[in-house]
Amino acid sequence: MIHRNRLRSAWNRVGSGEIYRAPREWQPWLSDTGSLTQKIENAIGQKLEIQVLRDCPQSLNSDESRYFHFKLRRCRVREVLLCSNGIALVMAHSVIPTLSSSGSNHQVLRLGTKPLGAVLFSKTRKQSKAKPPRDIARLDKRSELWKKCSKYSAGLSSPLWARRTLYRLKGHPILVNEIFLPALLQTAKR
Repeated sequence: MIHRNRLRSAWNRVGSGEIYRAPREWQPWLSDTGSLTQKIENAIGQKLEIQVLRDCPQSLNSDESRYFHFKLRRCRVREVLLCSNGIALVMAHSVIPTLSSSGSNHQVLRLGTKPLGAVLFSKTRKQSKAKPPRDIARLDKRSELWKKCSKYSAGLSSPLWARRTLYRLKGHPILVNEIFLPALLQTAKR
């Protein structure tokens, strides 16, 4: 028997019906296909602050590497907090292969404190008709992403809910993990 709030594996495809195992209040956030930054700003009625935690070359873990159809030698990992009034609402962990941030994408991916979603969902960028693959996960204290979030969200309790989407920017893959922190629901209700 599967407990209601437990998924069968770490990451599960949204379309598989596993979304309904997530708590009801998280389901709209996990399944939304638009810009998360824009959705949060609409919900709280103000611009988000983007706090860059790191943006540097790194090796991938095996869990992330399975999303790419080629062996990655190098990638850039960008971690940011999406905050409202200094309170972290979401932590984003993005994996940008070196090939994805070169050539015509080089200038576009010089983000600074601009959210990656501003680039991925730009009105000037041609949007693909196909929905990008999206997975969800229930992260507990054993998860590396949960451990990273616990550094920035005081008194964090398990579990956290997250979504992972493989976007394409001018044909090149970018893997975006978004981990929802409890403060998001509290801030969005106000």
